[in-house]
Formats: sequence, structure tokens, C-alpha cells
Amino acid sequence: MAYRHFEFIEKHAWTLGILTAVMVSLGGLAEVLPLFVEARNVRPPAHIKPYEPLRLAGRDIYVREGCYLCHSQMIRALRFETQRYGRFSTAEESVYDRPFQWGSKRTGPDLARVGGKYSDDWQRMHLVDPRALVPESNMPGYPWLATAGIDGAGIAGRMRTLRKLGDPYTDADIAGAAAALQDKTELDALVAYLQGLGAASEPEPARAAAAAAVSLAERSP
Repeated sequence: MAYRHFEFIEKHAWTLGILTAVMVSLGGLAEVLPLFVEARNVRPPAHIKPYEPLRLAGRDIYVREGCYLCHSQMIRALRFETQRYGRFSTAEESVYDRPFQWGSKRTGPDLARVGGKYSDDWQRMHLVDPRALVPESNMPGYPWLATAGIDGAGIAGRMRTLRKLGDPYTDADIAGAAAALQDKTELDALVAYLQGLGAASEPEPARAAAAAAVSLAERSP
């Protein structure tokens, strides 16, 4: 009897196609549904806050310029990764990222913990002319960011949309976005975004050590 069923399926391509689609769908649901359920349970820690207007603008510029194509923001829980980049990444850190920037391509170094490891001036010079600071770098320069302004009304609109998606922006936050971005350039925004990456997630001793290293570098001739 079972053989006859198999023979029928083998001789009727449409039956085989339908049954194959059903099985693939069931397998896909078994893989995907647990991820959706787990994602709903992710809650931001108290120290993780939604992006303020300048950093939100900087994040948009980071995505627009394709920085994620060469830099990941995901440190794996492996010793050689944590020794080089810092504490491993967690889902809670990216709860306000849409889309998240974890990635896996590392033409350049991972940036998940880059915040505070260099001064603002270093970041500005590096973005404008990378090889002035790192001669072997193959990163392109972004000098036009230094003169490009930011649309404060557009960022306020983004914040309103993000609030509908669950980000806890207040009316005051949104109303003050335009003023916070007045006279700021896209370079200012991108530097602010980079300087905030992972800064709130590093343990206090690591943040203190990074701040001390930046201060020493700025005092050096």
C-alpha cells in the first residue's frame, strides 16, 4: 500500500511539488518562529538609550555611505575576538537599531566598541583623509561630510516613526531635534555616532582605560 502511494507521488509531478512545498514550509517555520519569539523577549538594559538626534543622523549617514560593507559591529564570544575588540556583542545592545549593523565583513576592523577609543579630532581627520593617520589604510575619504548640513525636520520625522515602532522618544525629544542639529554637519553627526558605539556597554575599568589612553594621546606632541 505504501509503495502505491510513493508510486503515485513519483508519477504526478504536481503532487510531488505540493508536498515538497509543504515540507519546506514546515521546516522553515520550525527554524524562523523560535527566532521571532525570542526577539520579542529582548529588552534594552537601563544603560542602553535610543539614539539622540545627532547620533541618529550619524547612523543614517553611516548606512548611506556603506560603512557596514567593510566594518562589522559584532564581536563574537571567542577569546581572540574579545582580546582584540573588547566585550562580546549582545542582542540587547542593538535593540534600537533598524536594521542592526552586526554584519560579518571585515575589510576594516570591527567597530562595536570603537566609541571613546580615539578622540573626536582623530575621528574627524581619519574620516576626511584616512591615510594621513593610517598610511596602509585602503578606506576612502569622506571630505564632503565636513560641509554638508543636516535636515533637522527629517530627523524629527524619523524619530516620530521610530516612536511608533517602540523607541521611547518623548514629544520634547522630537520637538528639540531641529535645535539640536542646528549648525551641525554630517561629519559632526558621523563622529558622534562612532563615539557612542559600545561606550555604554563597556565595563567601567575598560571605559576608564580608554579615556586615559585618549587623554595621553592628545597631550603627546
